Amino acid sequence: MSAVFADVDTGIDDAIALIYVLASDDADLVGIASTGGNVAVDQVCANNLGLLELCRAHDIPVSKGADHPSRGNIHGPKGLGYAELPVTDRRVTGHDAAMAWVRAAHSHRGELIGLVTGPLTNLSLALRAAPQLPKLLRRLVIVGGSFEGETTAEWNIKADPEAAAQALAAWSAEAVEPQALPIVCGLDLTRQVAMTPQILARLTAACGPSVPLTRFIEDTMRFYFESHRDRGYGYLAYLHDPLAAAIALDPELVTTRRATVDVDLTETPARGTTVPDWSGRRAPNALVGIDVDPEVFFERFIARVGTFARRVTEST
Repeated sequence: MSAVFADVDTGIDDAIALIYVLASDDADLVGIASTGGNVAVDQVCANNLGLLELCRAHDIPVSKGADHPSRGNIHGPKGLGYAELPVTDRRVTGHDAAMAWVRAAHSHRGELIGLVTGPLTNLSLALRAAPQLPKLLRRLVIVGGSFEGETTAEWNIKADPEAAAQALAAWSAEAVEPQALPIVCGLDLTRQVAMTPQILARLTAACGPSVPLTRFIEDTMRFYFESHRDRGYGYLAYLHDPLAAAIALDPELVTTRRATVDVDLTETPARGTTVPDWSGRRAPNALVGIDVDPEVFFERFIARVGTFARRVTEST
């Protein structure tokens, strides 16, 4: 079983990613770091705590981290679309998210899988406190950047470009073994995996129609479908973060290519864009995801989440 530490700015797809990890028998979610992004950090903390309550997931610490201006209404005012979470008396830890990273890495030395689905500020601060962090982790998967076809910066990188640049520099091939380079899931990869109403219907059937977790997923997805439609993508929803969660547990799901990724830190409209150098003349700092089979992903996603939803209902 793999120990997983998730650093999230919990909006809709982050929440579904956390559910995927919780639903995976080969994963042990050992901690959650909260960062502002999709919504403010206090709301992210509340979302994480409420989601753990909904999923009957006990003894998973949630730590508060950095804040950032929120993305607006892409995920709804509370970040979870039309969904509501149960009231909980759970509380965040007494230490911040950067320290949570360091503690988890030392507690699971050489075994911890890091998953970052929001801005990289918490990870950057953890690296300042523990520069040896890259050698303590088994694997790191990052949702961020865009490597083909986008002319503007992707949100997670744009929110804190310096943090992204620091993280990638820390994981360069000069610091870690090439196979330990972070897997970076850019928009050109994650947009290959789109939830549709038809796939959601398959998931609902697998979960059971009257199951609380089913209603939560349906209510988040309905809002996310509408949000994507209103932005011109069609009535669908890209599952950026759940795909990264699946890759974190099984890197063979994705085809990657080594690259040296630079982050534009200039005070220009290009700030936050990711620029890959594929030449191999410089030490690579990332395994950039370039291809995935959506059918394989969704088969696994539906099987795991469907079984988990029924199991959570039986435990209540």
